[in-house]
Amino acid sequence: MFLFKALQQAYAIVHRRAMGAGNFVTQVLRCDPSGISINSSGQPEFQTPETLAVLKTAAHHLCNLHETVVFPTETVYGLGAVATNAEASAKIFSTKGRPPDNPLIVHVSSMDMLEKLLPSNYKYSRAYRVLMKHFWPGPLTLLFPRNPDIIPTIITAGQPSVAIRMPAHPVARALIAVADAPLAAPSANTSGKPSPTKAEHVLKDLDGRVPLIIDGGACGVGLESTVVDGLNEDGNIRILRPGGVTVEQIEQVLSEEFKGGQHVPKVLVHKRDYQDAEMEAAPTTPGMKYTHYSPSVPVTLLSTLSNPPPGQSSEPMASFLSQLSSDAYRPAIGVLAPSDSRIWTHIDGSTNADWHRFLLGPTSDPSLSAQRLFDGLLTLEAEGVDSIVIEEIAEKHEGLAVMNRVRKAAGETKWVSYE
Repeated sequence: MFLFKALQQAYAIVHRRAMGAGNFVTQVLRCDPSGISINSSGQPEFQTPETLAVLKTAAHHLCNLHETVVFPTETVYGLGAVATNAEASAKIFSTKGRPPDNPLIVHVSSMDMLEKLLPSNYKYSRAYRVLMKHFWPGPLTLLFPRNPDIIPTIITAGQPSVAIRMPAHPVARALIAVADAPLAAPSANTSGKPSPTKAEHVLKDLDGRVPLIIDGGACGVGLESTVVDGLNEDGNIRILRPGGVTVEQIEQVLSEEFKGGQHVPKVLVHKRDYQDAEMEAAPTTPGMKYTHYSPSVPVTLLSTLSNPPPGQSSEPMASFLSQLSSDAYRPAIGVLAPSDSRIWTHIDGSTNADWHRFLLGPTSDPSLSAQRLFDGLLTLEAEGVDSIVIEEIAEKHEGLAVMNRVRKAAGETKWVSYE
């Protein structure tokens, strides 16, 4: 408790310094991912000296100036600082306005770097070895025991475990290797807002608050990583946050690798398969406690697949849409829905609002919906809509992660039907 109070005090000091230090002139540097390859030892190789120069500039800001730097990953853009430096990492919190009890994920570039962060007596479980074999580098975060001699308390919000992943994006991995330091990095946005998947999203939000944004193009996954806790004595795999690696993928590789009568760990999804009120109050990973992913305009979830709660009934879609305007005002309304949704037919026949459309792709491809979700929220917000409605998709494969984010973004839920 004393350590965590000290952490909060340190955060407050750095926050005051950051707010009083004046703004940065934010620089955006393009870095082409195709010009980087990673060799078998985890070291980057560069096709052009310009690419290396960009990453050396970023490493200078991180390691010598102890500043934050924005960089692309395959999931979303990250706001990075050297994870072993408590004061540098505190600048992440002050830049984002992030509560100090919300932990950070640490990013590494190689297995050698990972092992230097862990307690010397720690041994990987069989399940962890399987997951790292199949999904690292990639959008999967694993909880490990924290080594208090190396990982500052501010990274874990006082928790005994630390969340770590190895990103697959070549720019992210190369930056970590060039800096020769693990980077703590949440999404590069004001806390509570949708996560950025393009450099222009970051610039619009954090311009003047960060010295450097590395532009590596649009993020391929579009949602944050899946977070797994495999540290419990029962050996089961608990999904604390669904993300870029699906539950079905994890179940499949565990089933394939645990053969010959071996006990296959169960894969349990938080809030779907089990509850943990204590962890929700003091989370071990980001995205579990606070409101997230909300643009500056109201968001409504349209539940067209789920049954309404007891005592409620679904409202016809046409009736719901007709109530979004009044005789005195014609609103601009953003709509995010699958490209093959029936909602578009209703909107085509509705003239009571200015409709702004953002298609999430076909219902058969939830990975495309995941890639487009945050971009859709930020694009519609930038178009100046008065509100946004998002249609529910099936919670299978990447759809589970999509709906996890949508439910956190939405201020209300309406049950509607096409009957």
